[in-house]
Amino acid sequence: MGLAFDTRRGMDELLERDEALATLSEALTEARLGQGRIVLVGGEAGAGKTTLVRAFCGKVDGGIRVLAGACDALSTPRPLGPLLDVASECDALVDAVRIGEQPADVFAALRDELAEQETVLVLEDLHWGDEATFDVLRLLTRRMDVPALVVATYRDDGLDRDHPLRVLAGDLATASAVSRLSLGPLSSAAVAQLAIGHAIDPGALYERTGGNPFFVAQVLASGGAGVPQTVRDAVLARASSLDADALEVLEAVALGLPRTESWLLEAVVEDRISLVDQCVATGLVTWDDDAVAFRHELARAAVEDAMPPTRRIALQRRILAALCAAPEGDIDPARLAHHAEAARDVEAVLEFAPRAAVRACSTGAYREAAAQYARALRVGGTTLPPQRRAELLEGRSRACYLADDQIEAIAVVREALESRSEQGAPAHEARDLAELSSYLVCRGLMRDARDAMHEAGRLVEGQDESPEIAFVESYRSVMAYVDGEFDAGVKFAWRAREMAQRTGDHRTAVNSLVTAGTIELRRDRDAGLEIMQQALAEALAAGFSEQAARALNNLGAFGAIKPDLELADTYIPRALEFCLAHNEDLWRINILAIASRNALDRGRWTEASDFAEQLLQDPRESPWPHHDALIVLALVRARRGDPGAVAALDEAGAVDVPPEEIHAYVDLAAARAEVAWLEQRFDDVAVATEWTPDESVGGARGADLTRLAFWRSLSGLEIEAQSGAPEPYALALAGEWEQAAAAWERSFCPYEAALALLESNDEGSLRKALATFQELGALPAAQLATRRLRALGAKGVTRGPRRSTRENAAGLTPRESEVLELLAEGRRNAEIAQRLFLSRRTVDHHVSALLRKLDAGSRVEAVSTARRLGLL
Repeated sequence: MGLAFDTRRGMDELLERDEALATLSEALTEARLGQGRIVLVGGEAGAGKTTLVRAFCGKVDGGIRVLAGACDALSTPRPLGPLLDVASECDALVDAVRIGEQPADVFAALRDELAEQETVLVLEDLHWGDEATFDVLRLLTRRMDVPALVVATYRDDGLDRDHPLRVLAGDLATASAVSRLSLGPLSSAAVAQLAIGHAIDPGALYERTGGNPFFVAQVLASGGAGVPQTVRDAVLARASSLDADALEVLEAVALGLPRTESWLLEAVVEDRISLVDQCVATGLVTWDDDAVAFRHELARAAVEDAMPPTRRIALQRRILAALCAAPEGDIDPARLAHHAEAARDVEAVLEFAPRAAVRACSTGAYREAAAQYARALRVGGTTLPPQRRAELLEGRSRACYLADDQIEAIAVVREALESRSEQGAPAHEARDLAELSSYLVCRGLMRDARDAMHEAGRLVEGQDESPEIAFVESYRSVMAYVDGEFDAGVKFAWRAREMAQRTGDHRTAVNSLVTAGTIELRRDRDAGLEIMQQALAEALAAGFSEQAARALNNLGAFGAIKPDLELADTYIPRALEFCLAHNEDLWRINILAIASRNALDRGRWTEASDFAEQLLQDPRESPWPHHDALIVLALVRARRGDPGAVAALDEAGAVDVPPEEIHAYVDLAAARAEVAWLEQRFDDVAVATEWTPDESVGGARGADLTRLAFWRSLSGLEIEAQSGAPEPYALALAGEWEQAAAAWERSFCPYEAALALLESNDEGSLRKALATFQELGALPAAQLATRRLRALGAKGVTRGPRRSTRENAAGLTPRESEVLELLAEGRRNAEIAQRLFLSRRTVDHHVSALLRKLDAGSRVEAVSTARRLGLL
C-alpha cells in the first residue's frame, strides 16, 4: 500500500460512527457487484475521518485489495500525488503517473487497474488536492462500472468559494456513483464516556474541544489533570517525554513531507534512526517498513511550528541534500522545490520550481504550475537578470491564463514586457504583446487588444524570421478574424503557420491552422471542416491539449451559432469531455456557455439550465460565460414560469462585461424585454428596448438592435426600420409571422417559431404554437396562446400537461428534486447550499419553486405533499 496505511490498525475507540461504517459497508457491497461507488467523507480537521476509514478497511474481506494515497500538505502539491502513492502496487498505473501523463490517460490506467480486482481505494485529504487528481476523479465518476469502492476524505471547514474542491464537489453533485458522508463532532455523552478513568472534568473537556475527536484524544493522552488551552499544547506535552535526540527525529518526520520514507529519515538522522521507536511510543506517529508518518496533520503542524527557526532550516537542508542524492527521476520536482524554499536555498528553488511548473503543465495542473513559477519569482526576487525574470513571468502568465485567471495573467505578462524591454529583446517583447492581446480579447477589451497587437507588429517589422515573429503573426490572424477581416485573417494564419514550421515552432503552427480553419468555416463549411479536422489531428498527435481544446470549442460554437446540428451535436459534447479530461479550464468554461445557449435555442431547457448552473458554480471569472449563463438561467425560469428570472438578470447586469462586448449587452436587454413581455408589462419592455450601444466602442447597430425591435413589435410598440436583420427577424418585423416561424423552424429554434405563430390570427397556427409551448413546458406563453385561441372562439382549448409534469408528478427539475430530499431531512437553506455547493440565493429560488409547484404554504407542507405524491 502506497502510504503507511496499516489496515491492521483501527484500534482507536470509535464512538457514534456506526451509521458511517454501515454506509461504507453498503457501498462496498454494491461495488463488489460491479456497481462501483465513490464515497466522499467530509468533516472538520480532527473529526476522525482517517480513523473511520482505517477501522472500515481493517474489517474488509481479506480478498479485497486496499490501496491508499494522500494529497500533500505541501505549499504547492505534487500533481497526481495520491496516485503516485499507490502506483508502486499498480502495474497499469505506475508508468502513467510517473511520467506525468494527462489526466485522461491516468484515468484509463487507473480504471484498468480497478477492473482487475475487487479494491478499496482510499484518497485522503482532498482539500490539499491538485487539479490533475481532481480531473481523474471527475472522469472516474462517469465510468465506475468496476468492482471498486473509492473513499475520499476531505476537510469541509474553511473552504473558500473558489477552492478547487468546491468546484469538484459541484461537478460530482449529480453523479449516480457518488454519495457523501459527513462526520460531525462527538456528543457530550460520548466525550464523557471517553473521559472515564481520567482526572478531568468531562464538561470542560467537551466545551474546550467542541467534541472534536482528535482534540479530545490529544487532551486525554497528554496526561494532564486539566484541559490545555489548545490542541498544540496537548500535542507538545506528548512530545516533551522525548530526549533531545529523539525529539530531533520526530522533528525530521514532521518536515519530510509528503511522508518521510525510512531511507530518507536514516539519511537525515543517521544512527539515531533507532530512536523512531520512542517517537512511535508517544502515539503521534506510525512506522512501517516504508515510512514514518504522523497520525494526524494537526499534530505534525504543531511539532513543526514549535521548532526553532535555525533548527528547522538546518533539518530542511539535510532533507534537501538527501532527496537530491536520490536517483534522478525518483523525486518529484514539486517536492524538491518545497524543501528548497524551506531550506532557503535560492539556487535550488530556481532549478526545481520551474521544472515542477513544466511538469504540472504537462498534466493540466495549471494552478499548481502558476504557483511554482510564483515561488521561483518570489525567491529569486530582484537578483534575477531581466531575461530569466521574463521567462518565469511568461510561464506564470500562460499558466494563469489557462487556469482562467485572466486578470492575473494580464498583470503578469505586463511585468514580463517590462523585463523584455529592459533586456533589449524586441522580438520577445513583441511576442509578449501578442500574448497580452489574446488575453485582452478573451476579456472583451478589444481596443486595448488592438493597440497591443499594433505595437507588436511595429516591433517585429523588418526583423528576420523567428519563432517569436511567427507567434506574433498567428495572433494578428486572430485579431483580424475577431474584427471580421476574414481575408486578412486567413492570409496571416497561413503565413504564421509556414514561418512556424520553418523555425521549428510546431505549437504555433498548429494554433495557426486552427485559426485558418475557424475562419474558413464561415466562408466554406466543408473546406473549413477539413482544415479543422487536420488541425485537431495534429494537436492530438503532438499532445497540444490547449490547441485541441480550442479547435473543439470553435467547431462546437460554429455548430451552435450557424446552426449546424451535426457539428453542434458532435463537437459540443466532445469538447466538454476533452476539456474535462485534460483540465483545460479556460476552454471548458467557454464551451459550457456555448452548450447552455445551444440547448436553450434548441428547446432543451433542463439541459440548458444544468449547463448554466454548472458554469455558475465554478469560481473562475471569465465575464462573458458567466454573463451568458445567468441570462440562459433567467430565460429558462421565465419561460417555464418559475421564480428568480429577474434576480438572475440583475446578477448578469452586475457582471463586469466590458462595453466592447456589445452583443452581451444586447443579449441582456433582449432578455429583460422577453421577461417583461411574458408578464405583459409592456412599459418595461419599452424601457428595456431603449438600450443603445456606446458608439465610441464601435459595433453594428442594425443587426444587434433588431432583436430588441422584435420584442417591441410583439408588445405593440413603435419600431424603427432595421438594416442587416437576420431572415426570421426581418420577416417578423415585416409582419410575415408564419414565414418567420418557418425560418426559425429551419434554424431549429422551436420556441421562437411558436412565438411568431402566436401573432397569427389563424386558429391552426395558434394551436400549433400552443402545442409547441406545451411540449417545451413554456407555461406563460401557453397561457397567452390559450387566451388568443379563446378570443377567436376556438373550442376545446386546454393548457395541457407540460412535458416535465408528465415526467414528474410535480414538474420538478432534477436539481429541485435534490433540494426536496434535503428539505425532507430537515435541512435549512444554508445547509442545503453547503451540501450541494450552490449559492444561498440559488437555493432560495429552488425552495420557492418547490413551494409553488407543490402548492404548499410551508416547507413542512411541501415535504408532506411530496411524500403523498411518491416523490421522496
